Amino acid sequence: MAELYASMFADRLETRPFTRAMLATFAELVRATGTLRTADVGCGPGHLTAMLHDLGLDAFGLDLSPAMVDHARRAHPALRFEEGRMEALPVEDRVLGGILAHYSMIHTPPASLPALLAEQVRVLAPGGLLLVSFFATDGPEPVRFDHKVTPAYSWPADSFAELLTGAGLVPFARLLHDPASERGFLDAHLMAHRP
Repeated sequence: MAELYASMFADRLETRPFTRAMLATFAELVRATGTLRTADVGCGPGHLTAMLHDLGLDAFGLDLSPAMVDHARRAHPALRFEEGRMEALPVEDRVLGGILAHYSMIHTPPASLPALLAEQVRVLAPGGLLLVSFFATDGPEPVRFDHKVTPAYSWPADSFAELLTGAGLVPFARLLHDPASERGFLDAHLMAHRP
């Protein structure tokens, strides 16, 4: 599925102006921390890792799929990509200025999300930022839905922000915009920093 996924999403940002704007804002704020090392967790084909690099960050990609990592390395040979799980990042404590999680947490069951977010906090330096993007719903609870790869979840933005706060982060910006798919979910982007 890696090559098919890459062919579907590697150039998708060309039609996503709000996503591009949020990524540019994230990069600017990470640069302001002075800690440029940034992880793109669940990097897929590596196109967002490359964008973060072009925006001045020392970006590297991590993905669970060996095929995705192989594709990303071929597509962006100047950048670093490694296999890794978001639940156990191969990164030292408190060293990252930023973490991008672009639709990479959508497959995590709600009960497992607090531990996953705690792992992101572990590797963020004080003042470091997390930008997480996901499908959002207006309902009161996460909604499980079928996805091409494995079941996924959409989240109420307020509930996801509460999870970020519970993990020790301070949410400070959000962007919700029109449906991302035929399912009718909103595109959501939340940004938070580690105090």
